[in-house]
Amino acid sequence: MVLKGYASIVAAAVLWGMIGPFSRLAFQEGVSPMEVAFWRALLAWILFGGHAVIRREISLQVKDIPYILIFGVCGVSLFYSFYQMAVKHGGAALAAVLLYTAPAWVIVLSRVFLKESITLVKISAMTLTLIGITAISMGKGGGAGGAISVPAIAFGLASGFCYSLYYIFGKHFSGRYSSYNLFLYVLPVGAVGLLPWVTFAPKTPTAWMALILLVIISTYGANTCYYLGLKYLDAGRASITATLEPVVAAIIAYFWWNEVFDLQSYIGSAVILSAVVLMIRSGDAK
Repeated sequence: MVLKGYASIVAAAVLWGMIGPFSRLAFQEGVSPMEVAFWRALLAWILFGGHAVIRREISLQVKDIPYILIFGVCGVSLFYSFYQMAVKHGGAALAAVLLYTAPAWVIVLSRVFLKESITLVKISAMTLTLIGITAISMGKGGGAGGAISVPAIAFGLASGFCYSLYYIFGKHFSGRYSSYNLFLYVLPVGAVGLLPWVTFAPKTPTAWMALILLVIISTYGANTCYYLGLKYLDAGRASITATLEPVVAAIIAYFWWNEVFDLQSYIGSAVILSAVVLMIRSGDAK
């Protein structure tokens, strides 16, 4: 059973690692990052919502509606759009690495909102994360080649911040809603939040294929595999295994888009992922 758990989490990491490559394919076909984010939210809602209805997991407490609205805007509208912009400006590999600065943001947010203590391990992880970000920002490579741009770093860090909110809201909703139940309400809020910023473009069959694969494989499929894995593994082991995501993204981006970093940027990426593993192994990040 443990092996099945690890296999499911690895599968989730591989599927998540394809978000950037599928997104870049859609960009290449003339679809803007904001439109990619919108279709990802809307089409994923159909799948998650359908799953929730079939499982009869459609409950929603009135007191949670304000939190659903905030989570929908921050966790979907902003997160999806920032991540797409990070891929656009810095490439799939860099976006995936900077997404994993989320545990550092969790340290700060959990202190402010959940009153959790800041331990030596947390300080060490934050320091490693800052060192890694600095190394990357001074390096070269990514989607555009040459020096890594300020927008690429900014959007990548912003996506990491928004991703960290999943931990904060997860604490709030813990035990009351399944992921399918939660996404039934969060995703349409996120899609509506994106709509005013979207300029719809004519789409080729390849563009639609990229969008559909992004939704089915890298959103619905990855989430399903991850939560299947959690049935057999504790959250800590699952999270460590899931850090394969940026590695997978880097490998795919190298062979598909010829994305290459310099040594300094690879070292910076490794330092950030080391900080993630340190946090998870200590039990401070889940």
